[in-house]
Parts: sequence; structure tokens; C-alpha cells
Amino acid sequence: MTQPATSHQRLAAYHGKRDFSSSPEPRGAARQRRPNRHKPLRFCVQKHLSRHLHFDFRLEHQGVLLSWAIPKGPSLDPADKRLAMRVEDHPLDYGHFEGVIPEGYGAGVVMLWDEGTWQCQMPDIAAALEQGELKFSLEGVKLKGSWVLVRTARDPRSWLLIKHRDEWSASLNIIQAAPDSVKSFGDMADILALEDPAQWQSRLAGHGGAAGQALRELIQQAAEKIAARNKPGRPRRSATKH
Repeated sequence: MTQPATSHQRLAAYHGKRDFSSSPEPRGAARQRRPNRHKPLRFCVQKHLSRHLHFDFRLEHQGVLLSWAIPKGPSLDPADKRLAMRVEDHPLDYGHFEGVIPEGYGAGVVMLWDEGTWQCQMPDIAAALEQGELKFSLEGVKLKGSWVLVRTARDPRSWLLIKHRDEWSASLNIIQAAPDSVKSFGDMADILALEDPAQWQSRLAGHGGAAGQALRELIQQAAEKIAARNKPGRPRRSATKH
């Protein structure tokens, strides 16, 4: 019987694509959590603006985060079948990451758009993934209720994320209605403003199209936020509680 891969083995692709001397992304510990039916599994969704804007959907399983890149982001409308491309597993620590990847693979701005817990609605997660249909429920800040991931026939990496019809389904565009971070409560420009936007002018020279334009606009917005923050005479927050 084939032994399941350890989390260290499953993170080989993740480690191979990154230079941690320049990337602030978590390296991730090589650990295999023992199954605990009483401890809820975590999920997160990260809004990632790099060469293309997309949303990274991640489910905790066997010591790693199973990951899918969703170009249009999740939808609460059961009529929407959102393409979700399976990508490399990520470390559990990545579920809390938010910040700026300065260069290399995935360079851009990452926002923690949603987080919470998930529960599989099928007897065996591994078997469901192998069969290409994973039914589950989410209990997040923005995403809740019953969902399904279905693998398409053409490409083993290609899945569809679909919301089941329940009390949490809606025609509301959740991407537009709730665009900000659940961690820092700011927008993408606020996250970039924690860095030096001037350094990004040269790094983003090769970014074209809509994503490149969006990044250039973010740089300008971040620079304006920093200028306003450093404006002489601007009241400073007092550390003393009243």
C-alpha cells in the first residue's frame, strides 16, 4: 500500500518556486498534523494582484493548504460556475499571510480576503478529491454555507467552484460588496502603503494589460496614503488610552 506523501514532500513545489531570501511569504514547517475530528479545519481566500488579478482559495488538509486559483473569485450565485485551477499545496502558515511579494514568482500584493473554517460533507476528503467532486461547507466572514468543487474532464488541474442553493446563496456580487481585508481591514493600496511604493515603479515596468494598470494605480494610491500619513501637522494617534 502506497504511503501518503508527507507535508514536507507536498510542499516541494511550493518551496521550489520561491526565493525566501527576498519573499516575505512563510516558508512553512514540515509537519503532519494528526487527524482530530474535534478541531475544525481552516480555510482562507487571498486576493492576489500580480500579473493577473485572481483569488486563491485554500482548504486545510493533511498538514497543508490545498489551493486553487480562481480568476473571477468566488460567487454566491449557484448559477455561476467559477473556474478554479489547482495549484501547488501551500503551508498552513500561508493562511495568515498578507503583504507584498517584491519580486519573483507571484510578485504583487496579497490580501487576506476571507478566512474561517470548513467541513467536508463527504465521508473521505482524499477519496472525494481523487473522484473529482468535493462537497463542503464554509463558515467564514464572507463565505458561508454549502459549496462544491468539481473537476472538469479536460484538464486534471481544472475545477469549478459552485455555490449550493441555501440560505447563504445570493445574487449579490460579494467581490464588489466586500472588497477589503479581514485581517487589516484595509484595501490593496493600504497593504502596499506599508512598503515603499517608489521601489515598485521599476519592478512593475514589465507588467502590462489590466493588471499592470491596476498595479500602477495602486502605487499612486499608496504613495498618496503615505504622503497624507506623513503630512506635517497631521494629528498623531496617542498611545494613551482614555
